[in-house]
Amino acid sequence: MPDRPGATELSITAPDGVELAGEDSDPARPGIPIVLLHGLTATRRYVVMGSRALERSGYRVIGYDARGHGRSTAAPDPAAYAYADLTRDLEAVLDGLGLERAVLAGASMGAHTAVRFALRHPERVSALGLITPSFDPDLPTDAAAFTGWNALAHGLRERGVEGFVDAYDFSELPAEWRGTVEQVVRQRLAAHEHPEAVADALEVVPSSRPFERIVELADIEVPTVIVASRDEADPGHPLAVGERYARTIPTARLVVEDPGVGGHLIRSPIAWQGGQLSKVLAELAVYT
Repeated sequence: MPDRPGATELSITAPDGVELAGEDSDPARPGIPIVLLHGLTATRRYVVMGSRALERSGYRVIGYDARGHGRSTAAPDPAAYAYADLTRDLEAVLDGLGLERAVLAGASMGAHTAVRFALRHPERVSALGLITPSFDPDLPTDAAAFTGWNALAHGLRERGVEGFVDAYDFSELPAEWRGTVEQVVRQRLAAHEHPEAVADALEVVPSSRPFERIVELADIEVPTVIVASRDEADPGHPLAVGERYARTIPTARLVVEDPGVGGHLIRSPIAWQGGQLSKVLAELAVYT
């Protein structure tokens, strides 16, 4: 069943046979839809955190679980979780629904997928909402750079949710948010029908490259909003990366939460607040 009440359930077959599970809030609604793309280890629910504010604002919203995640099936090849595969899946979803263009709103892995798609198929993208991007093509790519990801994959594969949680470093987060983040991590992982496939993705996605040089982003011409988070709350998605994307994409606007009193965050990041994030995306979609 769809996660969102009243939505139509979707099943789209990717070129390599993966069945992508998703939902469409209102297939009959005219206009350009918003397609939600989630992050690594998440599901379609965790882009706008279950908020239905976009639908209430009159937008058609489409979301689907990435290959191996949520209710989507595993890739036939354990290595087939690279951005090339994820981008072909997005194209299959648009083609399967007969959509010529869409607003793409992606978080982390979803943001990188949206960027790659926009660079290769600019005519099919009306606007981009890039939420907490973390890929920097200039960062190291040696084996040591992916040790943490491989540990998470090993933990999930060997001992399930508990193994993943044990390998997750919560110490970098403010103490007052660690419990909430751990709870969300557990909820996200429990939603996967194929956890072994998520483990495969953990070993592939972080080392995959959605684009090769930061200057490529200068080719993006559609309205774009970058929703970044401050490092205190989300060190895994550095604010500096979001700022770099915003500087490079000519049409981009950067949105980040207020630093709070004395520079210490007093509220959770906008990217974690479904209603506030939906408001930002709705403002973006107005320009399409």
